[in-house]
Amino acid sequence: MSDWQPTASPEAMKARAELLCTVRAFFAARDVLEVDTPQLAHYGVSDPHIQCIPVPGYGYLQSSPEYHMKRLLAAGSGPIYQICKAFRDGEAGGRHNPEFTMLEWYRPDFELDDLVSECLALFSALFPGTQSKAYRFRDLFRHVNGLDPLTATDSDLIAHAESCGAPQGLNKTAAVDYLMATRVEEALPDEQLSVVTGFPGWAAALAQTHEDDDGTLIARRFEIYFRGLELANGYQELTDPVEQRRRFEQDNTLRQQHDIPTMDADPYLLAAMDQGLPACSGVAMGVERLLMAQQGSGKIDDVIAFPWSRT
Repeated sequence: MSDWQPTASPEAMKARAELLCTVRAFFAARDVLEVDTPQLAHYGVSDPHIQCIPVPGYGYLQSSPEYHMKRLLAAGSGPIYQICKAFRDGEAGGRHNPEFTMLEWYRPDFELDDLVSECLALFSALFPGTQSKAYRFRDLFRHVNGLDPLTATDSDLIAHAESCGAPQGLNKTAAVDYLMATRVEEALPDEQLSVVTGFPGWAAALAQTHEDDDGTLIARRFEIYFRGLELANGYQELTDPVEQRRRFEQDNTLRQQHDIPTMDADPYLLAAMDQGLPACSGVAMGVERLLMAQQGSGKIDDVIAFPWSRT
């Protein structure tokens, strides 16, 4: 029996230690405080695309430290970052593990462009000499698929997704998500840090939204891709508690429509937002994804000592 052994090589484990050292030095030089928040809490996220792992009698393993870190921001923490374990149910495969390491940080008074620049500064330390290029979601999607994801008809987008191998029965947003994952992301140059901004309003999650020039709703959100991997997901953070309550309700409506258990709104987060969440932007990165990009590996098992299959 050999499956007691780690799947990551000694070189990969050393690379992890060096990456974490680089990250901590990066934030220390910028006076961003490292914080620690619970990985087990009474409430989990409501996002219908993310499923928390319940712990009966205690609540949920946290899928990210976002809610707790926003409470710290509301309490006056100033700029903060965290490196922690995160947990997501049903996410296991070549690029996913139910337990993974998250790097997340928040910058009060940063606009989204400021945060993009800071992400690229960190990446210049992790991926020296790599060039970057920015794209608008709509323009990039239209260039690859020949359709505007926000103004094309539902039937045209769904038909195009099905012609590209999508299963039948998808709605418009699911068709756009499918085409983004299977065609647009694959069209991005591997050896370039590709910054994609201006996601559709329906993909805002906890980001602010605004109207584009033609009146369509756009999320103040960006993602950064490199070597076929999504490395960063950042928001101009929602600070309006009334809108936050509405989005919790909207999420649960979607959960009910898809037969997913509903999630109670986190009253601590809402109370913090009622008190006042400062204007800020925030971003999350999977540490294993960063390591996979550094190592040129397509398998998360190569950078985790003991993946789920060996625990």
